[in-house]
Amino acid sequence: MSFGQQQGPQSQWDPWKPQSQQQPWDNSTDQTPDWAALAEASETRNKRRRLLFIGGGALATIAVGTAVAMAVVSANGGDEASNKPASQLPESGGIGSNSDTAAPSFEPTSAPPPLDPKEFVASKSKDTAPFSAEIMFPGRQLTMGSTVYKKGPTADTKSCAAAAKGTLPKVLNDNGCTRLIRATYTKDNMAVTVGVAVFDTEAKAVAAKKQADKKSIVASLSGGGVKAFCDGSFCRSTTNSYGRYAYFTIAGFTNGKDVTTKDTAVFSTGDDLAEFTFRQIRRRGEAQASAAANN
Repeated sequence: MSFGQQQGPQSQWDPWKPQSQQQPWDNSTDQTPDWAALAEASETRNKRRRLLFIGGGALATIAVGTAVAMAVVSANGGDEASNKPASQLPESGGIGSNSDTAAPSFEPTSAPPPLDPKEFVASKSKDTAPFSAEIMFPGRQLTMGSTVYKKGPTADTKSCAAAAKGTLPKVLNDNGCTRLIRATYTKDNMAVTVGVAVFDTEAKAVAAKKQADKKSIVASLSGGGVKAFCDGSFCRSTTNSYGRYAYFTIAGFTNGKDVTTKDTAVFSTGDDLAEFTFRQIRRRGEAQASAAANN
């Protein structure tokens, strides 16, 4: 008994082609697959896949590199802009702003010039703050640097000539001195009296300063535990002015010893009190200038 054979050429089954049909394996036939052809076809397809994989990876690498380069350029661009002067920076109208809204404008203004403290102690009309020995010389002691002076007696008189000696009484009267206050300070065996003469104007105070000579001396003030000093001994005196005030010092020893050029401690004592008096007068002007500025 024999079986009929299929007519026509047998179709080749290619396992890599979806359209091909698998043929049943017939042990009765003598035909065998062409293994060399199949291996060559498989190798060809594998090479194609490798080339496609390598090409796709290269494209992906180029895309990533391009994105990174753009990010770096963008970052560098921001730094470059921040380092440029304002005249070279791009306009900011399109960044968080409304081009239809006009920028606010302000009228040019200028702050008033500061008030001069000296102006408020230069004349009677402006120098109206209370004035007394306690205001000018407050407290019980005075510290200048590392030196501490003990405050002694104070005095206040409208008869300026009565609190002066030598040629000073005439100088004070000629320039219209209206008041003279004094205070004495001591340290060890030294004492200094400072006197502040008040005039109506700065011009009169300056004139009194210029007219005073070596014999123009403020009278030393003793009492309250301070022995008399500079009554008959040589002492050191100073004269100066600020605003409508002229101020004088007389410094010496409480034991009656004459002051010589070697007695630098006495010179320092007089200088300290003269400096303190200047500061007090200036503070008076500053306080009145500040009050006027706030009104």
